[in-house]
Amino acid sequence: MPRLWNETIESHRREVRDAILDATAALVTERGLLSVTMSQIAEKTGIGRATLYKYFPDVETLLFAWHERQITAHLGYLVEARDRAGAADQRLEAVLEAFALITHESHGHRDTELAALLHRGEHLVRAQQQLTEFISDLLTEGARHGEIRDDIASNELARYCLHALTAAAGLPSVAAVQRLVQVTLDGLRLGR
Repeated sequence: MPRLWNETIESHRREVRDAILDATAALVTERGLLSVTMSQIAEKTGIGRATLYKYFPDVETLLFAWHERQITAHLGYLVEARDRAGAADQRLEAVLEAFALITHESHGHRDTELAALLHRGEHLVRAQQQLTEFISDLLTEGARHGEIRDDIASNELARYCLHALTAAAGLPSVAAVQRLVQVTLDGLRLGR
């Protein structure tokens, strides 16, 4: 098949997949996790059930794919935050603040049955490992520049940051989130 034809087919498949994921998320939000069926998803997406089953075998698999897409988008957002900042300490601060804001904004789904389903599984373990390594690299860079403490391994400090910043989920405002980020950064900096 010609290359253009293959690209067009792949593009169409991505669009259909994204439409399925979006429709599923909307239905789960409207009706709750246990009320969503493959028939409803197909109808909301505007495709036949047979087509839907070509993409996903069941609702649970579909929800994991949606969650994986969300995680990928969040990680991309963190990379953008890092790349927009200047010096090593600014990159670290930008990433920690972006992570804390993501956590703060998504706090509404953390206590739901959807969160209980999605926050288990291998895809989440991989994402947490990738996030820890990403922040660890920033901490190592900051230590090289004499801005971040080097008496504790960077991967331990990265875990400290992530655990500390999950508290952003329960904070009442963006200003409180920003204060939490500053307190976390204070724990990372060399004693001055």
